[in-house]
Amino acid sequence: MTFDIDSRCGRGLLAAGAALIAMAVVPAHATDGYFLNGVGAKSKGMGGTAIALPQEALAIAINPAAATELGHRVEVGVDVFIPDRGAQISGNGAGLNGSHSGNGANPFFLPDFGYVVPLNDNTSFGMTIHGNGGMNTHYNDNPFAPFGASGYAGVDLAQVFITPTIATRLAEGHSVGVSLTGMVQVFHAKGIQPFATASADPANFSNNGKSVSWGAGFRVGYLGEVAKGVRIGAFYQSKIWASRFKDYGGLFADRGGFDVPAAYGAGIAVQATERLTLAGDVKRIEYSDIGSVGNPLTPLFSGVPFGAKDGPGFGWKDVNVFKLGAAYQVSNRLTLRAGYGRSQNPIPANQTFLNILAPGVSTDHFTIGGSLAVAPDKELSVFVMRAPNNTVRGSGSIPAPYGGGEADISLAETAVGFGFEWTL
Repeated sequence: MTFDIDSRCGRGLLAAGAALIAMAVVPAHATDGYFLNGVGAKSKGMGGTAIALPQEALAIAINPAAATELGHRVEVGVDVFIPDRGAQISGNGAGLNGSHSGNGANPFFLPDFGYVVPLNDNTSFGMTIHGNGGMNTHYNDNPFAPFGASGYAGVDLAQVFITPTIATRLAEGHSVGVSLTGMVQVFHAKGIQPFATASADPANFSNNGKSVSWGAGFRVGYLGEVAKGVRIGAFYQSKIWASRFKDYGGLFADRGGFDVPAAYGAGIAVQATERLTLAGDVKRIEYSDIGSVGNPLTPLFSGVPFGAKDGPGFGWKDVNVFKLGAAYQVSNRLTLRAGYGRSQNPIPANQTFLNILAPGVSTDHFTIGGSLAVAPDKELSVFVMRAPNNTVRGSGSIPAPYGGGEADISLAETAVGFGFEWTL
């Protein structure tokens, strides 16, 4: 086959650059801890399943090996994300008691982009640009005002991943792929000034505007047909090694370190009938390996300040994530989808105090979606996701130096999105 790389690939990369510019200023959000529960409208409509079921160009962001199964296509999409986050403090002797809403900033618009092209009969190239995680809280009623904090309180973490991918078919029905994972992340903290007295670098703790960090890692994947109508897949995402948030070197452990945790998973997809496809994924995210995320608050009371080597963090633990999805082809033009995802809560009951700023505690996620072919080479997909409210009730959560008592944190999420894909 022949391929006009100047015209076709050039247009794709130009679109990728435009998508990156759009996303660089948009905060990302989360459902699996602080990661999105899926990438692409079709995957999200099926509960986030995609490891063994490539349905769209953005599937290569989950399993790079999928590129060999997708032909030549491009996809753009956007999600409207509405988190409902809050905290309830009780039994505190320092005046923090009360209910606090973290919803001062809503909603959020999250675009994404995917492009895949065959280079020859067995090898394909692709690229995706998408938000892959983050968290935003905005407490207009600052929970820490009794300590002397001013203005609203909250954090804003946005992460954008750029994943150039190459995949090759080893044998009929069996492919492997690898992605270089580039990342830019932006962080901003405000309204937590009183805690700077416990920092190794008080000047770089709060209210320092947006700080930018860059990072890189890799992802490898396998996709194979093991029986007629049965596919399995697997992936491994390395840790994303990132530069420090210098403007918040007094907040995050290791002088502003904020790497992205490693993750790995496997999936299966079954063509149950001519029209019905079923899929299931399992994934593990290793939050505890990242000091600023996984270290508990307790080192603070052993003389290790915020920002120091092995300093205090948010106390997140590793989580397992399970996803199930179904797709039913109603006609040649219409496909309907539904799914369910279950993520373990990463925040222990004794770590809720600091996580008032980052209550990533959603566990159950219900999704529906569908695709309509609007032309022989064009398809519009939509999805709706609802994560019902989950509350983690503190137990020994507020240390005595901060007045004791308990902090309960909660999060619910709603998302609506679409993807437009066309074959080239």
